[in-house]
Amino acid sequence: MIFIIVASILSLDQLTKFILVNKLSLYQSIPVIKGVFYITLVHNRGAAFGILKNQVPLFILTSLLAIILIYSSLKKGKHKKYYAIALGLVLAGAMGNLIDRLSFGYVIDFLDFRVWPVFNVADSAITVGAVLLGWSILFDKNVS
Repeated sequence: MIFIIVASILSLDQLTKFILVNKLSLYQSIPVIKGVFYITLVHNRGAAFGILKNQVPLFILTSLLAIILIYSSLKKGKHKKYYAIALGLVLAGAMGNLIDRLSFGYVIDFLDFRVWPVFNVADSAITVGAVLLGWSILFDKNVS
């Protein structure tokens, strides 16, 4: 099941980025819900919220380390359901953004709510995974 989650999120992330890079120019913005939600193509050369700009080697190393640790943990296969799903979401997100950094030197972002920095499917997976991971650790007995 975790493989399906990772493959689905990673495919959706890469497909949406591919389509938007080929349809929009950099910084072009299309309103989906005017005043609320836009599709805006940006290149994020930093980490979350654009911090630590142009630190590509650091981000690549960090992503690789996270991917290796998460994969190793999932390979053991002795986790509760939500904990494993959370790890799968974070893994898929880390892989999606790593592919961008290795391919382009930046991450392609496009989901724009105008009150939050522009983000992508991989970022969403990491965020949902991190929240679910925290919930699992706090409320599930014997998580791992």
